[in-house]
Amino acid sequence: MKSFRYGLVLLIAVLAGCDGSPWNNPHPESDARANTLYSSFSEQPKHLDPVQAYAANEYTFIANIYQPPLQYHYLKRPYELIPFGAETVPKPVYLDAAGRVLPESAPAERVAFSEYVIRIKKGQRYQPHPAFALDASGKPRYHALSEAEIRGIDTLADFRETGTRELEAGDYVHQIKRLAHPRLHSPILQLMGDYIVGLKALADELAAQVKGLPEHSFIDLEKHSLSGVKVIDRHTYSVRVKGKYPQFQYWLAMTFFAPVPPEADRFYGQAGLARKNITLDWYPVGTGPYMLTVNNPNRQMVLERNPHYGGEVYPSEGEPADAAAGLLKDAGKALPLVDRVVFGLEKEQIPYWNKFLQGYYDASGIGSDTFDQAVQFSGGEVTLSEDMERRGIRLQTSLATSVFYLGFNMLDPLVGDAGGERARKLRLAVSIAVDQEEFISIFRNGRGLPSHGPIPPGIFGYREADADGINRHVYDWRDGAPQRKGIDQAKKLLAEAGYPGGRDAKTGKPLLLHLDTTSSGADSKARLDWYIAQFAKLGIQLVIRATDFNRLQDKLRRGTAQLYFLGWNADYPDAENFLFLFNGPQARAKTQGENASNYANPEYDRLFERVKHMANGPERQALIDQMVALLRHDAPWVWSFFPKDYSLHHGWLHNRKPNQMANNGLKYQRLDPVQREQLRREWNPPVLWPIAAALAVLLLMVWPALRAWRRREQRSAMAGQG
Repeated sequence: MKSFRYGLVLLIAVLAGCDGSPWNNPHPESDARANTLYSSFSEQPKHLDPVQAYAANEYTFIANIYQPPLQYHYLKRPYELIPFGAETVPKPVYLDAAGRVLPESAPAERVAFSEYVIRIKKGQRYQPHPAFALDASGKPRYHALSEAEIRGIDTLADFRETGTRELEAGDYVHQIKRLAHPRLHSPILQLMGDYIVGLKALADELAAQVKGLPEHSFIDLEKHSLSGVKVIDRHTYSVRVKGKYPQFQYWLAMTFFAPVPPEADRFYGQAGLARKNITLDWYPVGTGPYMLTVNNPNRQMVLERNPHYGGEVYPSEGEPADAAAGLLKDAGKALPLVDRVVFGLEKEQIPYWNKFLQGYYDASGIGSDTFDQAVQFSGGEVTLSEDMERRGIRLQTSLATSVFYLGFNMLDPLVGDAGGERARKLRLAVSIAVDQEEFISIFRNGRGLPSHGPIPPGIFGYREADADGINRHVYDWRDGAPQRKGIDQAKKLLAEAGYPGGRDAKTGKPLLLHLDTTSSGADSKARLDWYIAQFAKLGIQLVIRATDFNRLQDKLRRGTAQLYFLGWNADYPDAENFLFLFNGPQARAKTQGENASNYANPEYDRLFERVKHMANGPERQALIDQMVALLRHDAPWVWSFFPKDYSLHHGWLHNRKPNQMANNGLKYQRLDPVQREQLRREWNPPVLWPIAAALAVLLLMVWPALRAWRRREQRSAMAGQG
């Protein structure tokens, strides 16, 4: 009888609570109409300190928190630099060795220095943070915490008071000094040390000071000067760069050059906080549109509007088609347009995809497993599937300013420079045998463009793969299109290299090559098996050496890998950012630079020194063509592909436009939360029949007991009357 009563109560409660709200909503019902964008992440960002962060999943967060001097126009193409923290885009003043001003047209060999004077906007303020909290006397409240006070602190939220202050030019200078900090290991120190005057000297000075100091001891950068970077006044600073380096403007749009206040270093520099992982690498401090309020990489990360951010509005111009696409409807509105961005941890593709279809994520990429469900090819065009169309989902495609490649280590005695012409022919044979067109078709659903060199589409210097632009070492031009050379040509090259049929002509032993890769899992196994089969076409045995990312990086630093997979995303829209990946002085094993293949060619390096100083034009294009021709001949990479990006978003999310350079696009996006809630209810109605069926089963189970109970009650009543 009790079971029946409980079931009846449950049924009443369920029906009473059935107001049409989805029962599968992973987000709080109270946020159903909140101005909150929902996104995801698949792995914890390793760094959130702007001096160290250099990965796409890290930029997802810090590019929306920090405010470099410059940024990219969200809508315009080609990509255009515009002010962000700065008032204007600074133009370099060229100086000779004696400090005399030179005309803008001065040749690079006469320019000893380029001086950038940067004036920052007034009135910009930092997010609320305990590093700025002051006591009654105006002194920092939390810069000298006792051990007892630190024992009561576990997260940043445990600090009861916060403060803020205006952004100053000195904060930008402080961050540039941090590039030289010996404990921070900035990935651009080597490169910037060659350009920013005095940066290498500061790095040496700090390295000498840190020797013998305890691990978490504080180094006060304010006590050290940087000769090439000066504070002129409260809102103005200057940076002196060696020579003529036009690309430095692009670096000013990267978070490496975003402001970090000295107060943050003093606050986080307390050893007791560092031991509890309360560091700038975990809790950023910025002046940008958002601040990180939740950092729980095992579940969720949350960006919320910086209450002190203001003064920036949505752009009022863009490309000719932007107005018709509705991308200018919010022109002049204050940014950011979204109050909050919640990133949920999603390690598996299918659950993530289902949540997107249910409306619980606002935008999504397209995985290989779900590609056919999302899009279809019609007459060579990519269109949405009918189901996506019915849901009002929109598709955007763009060619990424990225390149993926299979690299050879040029220090390796078998495949590298030591092997001379034999090794070069071996590399070319492999380049022909690895069928990139097939790889793109099978593993990327056609989402890629075979590469004929390192420079991707959209970057000056790229050549279309036409009769004049193809890589003639790997392709022939036939029937009006590039055609990969036949496997017989690859076998001929391999035989000329001394390995007929994939065996050493002298010893008869099979040729073994080793590929170090971080790939793992079922999908990766299929790809690696495919690569093994490609090498097997030549009789070469490819040995896969699985490793993790850190170990692979260590092998590349030591120059001990033989073959490896990597990709490169453009830091800025200039050919130099791809050509420097082959610059001899940037060899990874020698200088810890970005030349992971350790490629060295004196003629290439000579041309590189000319190209990196030049403005875009016919002369620069001609020199780039010469450099690419050298790379095609030497084949330090198996030229693989330029990826195509496919993204989906729901109709309630507006102002989405692919931008390969800007990582701070969250502030431009706009939501219609009311429409989102309505469609979520429509797509996810509560399913009541399982509950009704369960209650029916329960009723059938208790009905015999209920009848027996009634009979006993009746007999008892009759006995009582007797």
